[in-house]
Amino acid sequence: MELDLKELSLLAILAGGILYMVYGGIYYSIMLGKKKNAQFTQSEGPLKYIVSVIIAFIGSFIMAVLTEATGAHTLLEGLMIGAMIGVVISLVYLKNSLFGLMTRKAFFIAIGDHLVIFTLLGGLHGMLS
Repeated sequence: MELDLKELSLLAILAGGILYMVYGGIYYSIMLGKKKNAQFTQSEGPLKYIVSVIIAFIGSFIMAVLTEATGAHTLLEGLMIGAMIGVVISLVYLKNSLFGLMTRKAFFIAIGDHLVIFTLLGGLHGMLS
C-alpha cells in the first residue's frame, strides 16, 4: 500500500491545527491558572506562540498522514489512532518524569493535554478523511 499525500484532507489538517491551538489555549490557561507559578517558567516574548502554531499544524498534518496510512476513515477508528499516539507520548513523559526531568504536576498536566488532544485530532481526521 502506497500513501498518496494528495488524498489528505486539507480541511481536516486546517481544522485540526485550529482545534489544537484552541484546546491548548483553554487547557493550559485552566491548568496553569492566571497567576505565576514558581514551579513553571515560560520563555519571554512571542516566539513561544509562533512555535506553538507551527507545532499545531505539524501535529495535525502527522495525524492526517497516520489516519490515511492506517485507513482510519471513521470517528471511532480515528479516535483509536489518536489515543494510541497520546499513550506513546505519555509513556515518553513518564520516562522523563522517572529520571527527574519534570515535576509530578508538570507530568500530569502534559499527559492530560496530549492524551486528550491527540484523541480528538484522530477523531477529527477519521471523520473528515
